[in-house]
Amino acid sequence: MPFSIKPRWFFATAILLFTPMIFAAMTGLQDFKGNSHTLNDYKGKGKWTIVMMWASDCHVCNQEAHQYVDFHKKHANKDATVLGISLDGAEKKTDAEGFLKKHNLNFPNLIGEPTDVAAVYRDLTGDSFRGTPTFLIFSPDGDLRAQQVGAVPTDLIEQFMVSEAALIEQEKAAKNASN
Repeated sequence: MPFSIKPRWFFATAILLFTPMIFAAMTGLQDFKGNSHTLNDYKGKGKWTIVMMWASDCHVCNQEAHQYVDFHKKHANKDATVLGISLDGAEKKTDAEGFLKKHNLNFPNLIGEPTDVAAVYRDLTGDSFRGTPTFLIFSPDGDLRAQQVGAVPTDLIEQFMVSEAALIEQEKAAKNASN
């Protein structure tokens, strides 16, 4: 009797085999105390979430960090929060902690191995990770609304939040009108 695989069993098995890898990519982040986190722990909480992916040896990250401290201070109790994600990994954790202290970062920060952070980025955007700094902007509902590699002035993020909020309202109104 020849061996045959039914297509639905093949796909079910494939999903079971690959789900742990996808889940691992999404959970490869830790806070600086060693507790595991995912982006879902931070996004979709009724505020815009600005994710800044950084590395302690990134020149631009070091230049721009103060802007995001000020941005978080200005918006945290209103409409937006910042989440930092270091790509320094376990090997450079001490350097990452130095970055946090040097820039007095007042927002939550996670750390992950570069490959894990790149996998999170790829899973969210479908694109390959290109470098630091990289920004992801999530709506208050937790939907990814923008991604950007390189420095992004915070005033542009504020303008983006205003214009996207208006667009989101239009999308909701159109959806309600069609129902």
